[in-house]
Amino acid sequence: MPERQAVTPQPDAPHRPHPPTGWRRTVARLPVHLYRLGLGPLFGKRMLLLIHTGRTSGRARNVVIEVVAYDAQQHTWTVASGFGPKAQWYRNLRHTPQATIQVGRCFHAVTAHFLSEEEGGRVMAVYAPKHPRAARLLCSYMGFETNGSADSYRAAGGHIPFVRLEESMPAGRGPARDTERAERSDG
Repeated sequence: MPERQAVTPQPDAPHRPHPPTGWRRTVARLPVHLYRLGLGPLFGKRMLLLIHTGRTSGRARNVVIEVVAYDAQQHTWTVASGFGPKAQWYRNLRHTPQATIQVGRCFHAVTAHFLSEEEGGRVMAVYAPKHPRAARLLCSYMGFETNGSADSYRAAGGHIPFVRLEESMPAGRGPARDTERAERSDG
């Protein structure tokens, strides 16, 4: 009779936080209203307003997201989904990757590219030393334990959904300006 091999149980999937509801949702949505009031520059380059298309409604949706990495030469912004792959904005970009972002007062037409686990790990390993408190909070919030080492952040980053937003028309010319006018006319 063959011997039975011990099977090491796989750890449960990390805790994925639920989006806020009630008054917490109102507070979480406050940055969107600040952008609408023209106060986007208050957030500098650390935050952006993502204007994307709802996958079911087809209507414009807005969310403010922290920028994890910005590459001025490539005209790309990398963001993370703190609520995992089930976040509405993330699912909407999966369906329609073309979107518009507002950074400060500038609008940019972008296309979403979803990073692999390996790329996500590299992004997190670079982000963590620059913003240690924010990296610890993100990992903790999503249920990942880290010991502060680059390897632990790389491992956690492999499980966090990262999206790279590439500018469609570098230097903010062309369609991005048309989108800006359209967004302003829609309110």
